[in-house]
Amino acid sequence: MPRFYCPCPLTTGALMDLPAGAARHVQVLRLQPGDAITLFNGDALGEFSARVTQMGRSSVQVQVGSFVPTQREPALRVHLAVGMPANERMDWLVEKATELGVASIQPLMTERSVLRLNGERADKKVAHWQSVAVAACEQCGGNRMPLIHPVKTLTQWLKVWEDRGANAPAGLLLSLRSDARGVRDTVWQETSTAPAQPAVTRQVTFLSGPEGGLSLAEEDTALAAGFQPITLGPRVLRAETAALAALTALLL
Repeated sequence: MPRFYCPCPLTTGALMDLPAGAARHVQVLRLQPGDAITLFNGDALGEFSARVTQMGRSSVQVQVGSFVPTQREPALRVHLAVGMPANERMDWLVEKATELGVASIQPLMTERSVLRLNGERADKKVAHWQSVAVAACEQCGGNRMPLIHPVKTLTQWLKVWEDRGANAPAGLLLSLRSDARGVRDTVWQETSTAPAQPAVTRQVTFLSGPEGGLSLAEEDTALAAGFQPITLGPRVLRAETAALAALTALLL
């Protein structure tokens, strides 16, 4: 059944017009009055059944049905901070990270970043990536929408992260350093004593570099801020592959 993201309150029995993006999607799918759909608004606890009632030239009205409790979110919330890969690779990274269950994505500019974004261009890119995340969430069945944060430099972001102090999630840094530990061992050593408590959600921030990785100076700064170096093994992966491999190891 087609799923659509509606970032607004949903109430059983209510008649409502779908947001513009969802309405366009319904029209592209050529749905008709009477067709059943599913709506979600980012509440991780579930989704709503619904039925199309009217089709206009640019609007779609639906009647909201019953609430369906559905839990498809990972017990571990992973916040991905990533040096933006160039071309369409960032789109692909956002899409697949959303499918895997990432909690949020922080696009970063680093010393070796090929993609440089500022001002209006950066805002447009973030809006585009958020739309990519919406489409991926609709497709994969996720009910919690990952937030795509505004673009920052690594220095700016680490300063904000440090300022959170004890409120910051555990920080993991993807690194080729000899003292880097395996990603799963580093995270799950804290949770292995309570595997029967999935309702207790833990959080971790995962920092990964762009093409060419982070510089040694950038890694040193991240380590000084409290990040732990972790490894995915002896192979050198592409920037987008490395981030998704780490998410897979953490979340699945």
